[in-house]
Amino acid sequence: MTCRLLPLLFLLLGLSITHAETPVSEALNDLDQVLADRDRYIRQKKARIDALMTEKRHTRPEDLFFLYDRIYSEYKTFIYDSAFTYARNMQHEAYRSNDPTRVAYARIKLAFILLSSGMFNEALDTLHAIRERHLPDTIHTELYAVLARTYYDLVDFNRDQYFTERYTQLGNQYVDSALHYIGSRSGEYLHLRSMKHLRMNNFQAASADLERMLSAFTLTDASLAIAASTLGYIYQQQGRIEDAKLMLIRASMADNRSSTKETLAILNLAELLYKDGDVARAYAYVKHAMDDANFYGARHRKIQVAAIFPIIEGNKLDTVDRQRKLLFAYALVITALSVITVIFAVIIYKQFKKIQEADKSIKEANASLQESNTLLQEVNSHLMEANKIKEEYIGFYFNINSEYLVKIEAFKQAIDNKLMAKKYDDIRFVVNNINLKKEREELYFSFDKVFLKLFPDFVTTFNSFFKEEDRIVLKEGQLLNTELRIFALIRMGIHDTEKIAKILDYSINTIYNYKARVKSKSLVPNEEFERRIMQIEAI
Repeated sequence: MTCRLLPLLFLLLGLSITHAETPVSEALNDLDQVLADRDRYIRQKKARIDALMTEKRHTRPEDLFFLYDRIYSEYKTFIYDSAFTYARNMQHEAYRSNDPTRVAYARIKLAFILLSSGMFNEALDTLHAIRERHLPDTIHTELYAVLARTYYDLVDFNRDQYFTERYTQLGNQYVDSALHYIGSRSGEYLHLRSMKHLRMNNFQAASADLERMLSAFTLTDASLAIAASTLGYIYQQQGRIEDAKLMLIRASMADNRSSTKETLAILNLAELLYKDGDVARAYAYVKHAMDDANFYGARHRKIQVAAIFPIIEGNKLDTVDRQRKLLFAYALVITALSVITVIFAVIIYKQFKKIQEADKSIKEANASLQESNTLLQEVNSHLMEANKIKEEYIGFYFNINSEYLVKIEAFKQAIDNKLMAKKYDDIRFVVNNINLKKEREELYFSFDKVFLKLFPDFVTTFNSFFKEEDRIVLKEGQLLNTELRIFALIRMGIHDTEKIAKILDYSINTIYNYKARVKSKSLVPNEEFERRIMQIEAI
């Protein structure tokens, strides 16, 4: 039994030493929370689109162009097919109004969607068909910016040495043309200029522009994602890997908040995490990237994801296979031990049937000890933020475990003595001396005492959630009752009802009934109750 406890204790100590949070790990936790809410962000996006569709029924024909533009803006980084449809609708309305500015504007929007889906030639054909004369400066700026991005994306997609120089040169020329029409004090100016610096491998100038853009301007999530993602790439090229991760995390969070599906930030982040050995997170993020690419319908993004997905997936499968083999080895050992146990049980079954009862009691005591160890591990993992809590409960469970080991050793010695003396009838007396109920009550009393030492105001604060007549009044000598103990365990971070039921030796339904009865009397809304419990502070 001691040998089985030691690895667990070393594991707990190791976790308390090595599991310190870093800025990147904290940011990754924040990203995971945003990803968990991605369905909510998508519902919000669809709600905005539905509202625009409803508005369409009451829009005058002469205003349809502007409404289609708003719908297009919702779809352009969300769903390619729908964005393409509304870009075409804008184009139709522009031709119907015979307005050259609207025609050019609609063509630029259509070209942007074609570019986003990886249809580079079609995007260039659409852009080059625009008649540039007599267009407003804003249209010139957007036209040249999209042309620049098209040629830059062609460089990234083709990766052909022969065409790279030509495409880069054309992209730079179009950036210069766009900068000519835009104010030098705008965030868009800094973004366009950083694109050119980046393509000229002037990482310092590019990062300076983007850092100024992020700090000096209030950006939408879409603009923030683009700037942060680009800056993350630059930091990566400069060897600033931790800063690169933070920027890519920031970009990925902004992408998810805006329901942007045409993105590379989370894929690049997955690649960095994979190189650092965080295969599990890398696999989860690359799956997000694949889902986004499929959802949007971007051909070139699917190709980019497909290039790294098999590598990460293969590594994950190798890890799973190693774990499977390790579990198989454990299973063989356990099976062998089980066979040996059965053989001995068959040999001595008729002569020592009473010993089986004693063995059953030992197993029950061992199960109780394992439950205590499980509780220790769960409590310890949630007490790393408070050194006082960690020290108190590690000491508490060491004492409990030591007492159980001593009792089990004494029990084993007593059985051995009776067997050696062939006093088989006395074994039942030894077994009957084990008072599991008393042992459990002592365990609860020790838990209550340590918990109230750490949370001396717990009962008072708990009672403040109820009317005077519904508050809990403890009996004399009683530290906590069952209701208080359930929520004390929740305050210690044990939210799983099944675990609470095992610890308190109740059924799951009984725990549910206790919790429901308490919450029904509370002045606090049911959905807020456990959060308020978690806000009760320790010493």
